[in-house]
Amino acid sequence: MSASQIPPATAVPGDDVPTLLVKIFGKDRPGITAGLFDTLAAYSVDVVDIEQVVTRGRITLCALVTAPSPAQGATGSSEGDLRATVHSWAESLNLQAEIISGRGDNRPRGTGRSHVTVLGHPLTAESAAAIAAAITSTGGNIDRIFRLAKYPVTAVEFAVSGAATEALRSVLAPEAAQLGVDVAVVAAGLQRRAQRLVVMDVDSTLIQDEVIELFAAHAGCEAEVAEVTAAAMRGELDFEQSLHARVELLGGLDASVVEAVRKEVRLTPGARTLVRTLKRLGYQVGVVSGGFTQVTDALKEELGLDFASANTLEIVDGKLTGRVTGAIVDRAGKARLLRDFAQQAGVPLAQTVAIGDGANDLDMLNAAGLGVAFNAKPVVREAAHTAVNVPFLDTVLYLLGITRDEVEAADTHIE
Repeated sequence: MSASQIPPATAVPGDDVPTLLVKIFGKDRPGITAGLFDTLAAYSVDVVDIEQVVTRGRITLCALVTAPSPAQGATGSSEGDLRATVHSWAESLNLQAEIISGRGDNRPRGTGRSHVTVLGHPLTAESAAAIAAAITSTGGNIDRIFRLAKYPVTAVEFAVSGAATEALRSVLAPEAAQLGVDVAVVAAGLQRRAQRLVVMDVDSTLIQDEVIELFAAHAGCEAEVAEVTAAAMRGELDFEQSLHARVELLGGLDASVVEAVRKEVRLTPGARTLVRTLKRLGYQVGVVSGGFTQVTDALKEELGLDFASANTLEIVDGKLTGRVTGAIVDRAGKARLLRDFAQQAGVPLAQTVAIGDGANDLDMLNAAGLGVAFNAKPVVREAAHTAVNVPFLDTVLYLLGITRDEVEAADTHIE
């Protein structure tokens, strides 16, 4: 049947059409939803809307239906008969029922729709109250709330309408920082479900280590290199100059150190889960690093990444020369590579996600559709679209609307 052939009786009711909101509460069990609609079917009502949620074994089921007319139903029954029958059915199952008369459908949602994801470890009632109040202060209305995950963090998502995404973000970011929770605000729409490209920094993001410090430990200059690295990540030093200064200290190391460093690299908790889940969803995943291809190439192969780019340590006659070859992957280079990867992947820049922790990642985070500061330095947290301050990289999945149940279901899939 085409849209033009749909009879008027089945159209969405206007504000003047009588409707009933039927609410059922109680202990959940199989068959409740089917039972309610079997009961309502005797009155030939049309279903306008349905919402159902189960929390700790307790069901809340809401059905918005058109009110029956006296001429409807198998026995010419009325609204009063419907009410009595629904209450009787509910009582037979030790459920509670409430039926509210009204007119029309739900109130139209305001323009400007966003998803607000909140991560807490734990998520306190105080934090939930403050976030909800902050949303209200922007003129936003919370249309729906549901849990994305209960571990390793508690993650909940608010569907909000009536407020611009940027306005929500500007209000919620400082509130989240004060509360000690992580909040991400992204615009609602089809683009959230579209194929994406996710590009990550490597050192202290995909992995727990700073690779150059692992090399430096073998050269006996770890403390000196770490000091320069920290200053560069805080944005206090020019990255290219600091890179050359640190690499120079590695001159003379035997090339066999490369394999030793690869074995020392530790993935961040949740890194494998993040990449595996994204790949199963059809996303493309890449890394850009101010570190070295001698490590990132191995990570690309190990994790099945689509893209990888980094600096390259020069090796001559089996020794590190203390120099790098080729163009330097610095702050501007990471943003350029994000754009290059997006073009190769056929993904609009607005559909990219960038994840990083240092000042060297800022241009990339700002260029992406969603920039995520992961356990980042203060200057990076303040500039990124959102921040994640728990040590689990796979929590980024929740910012994309992917639930823990979906992650676990994907992990049971046999390749």
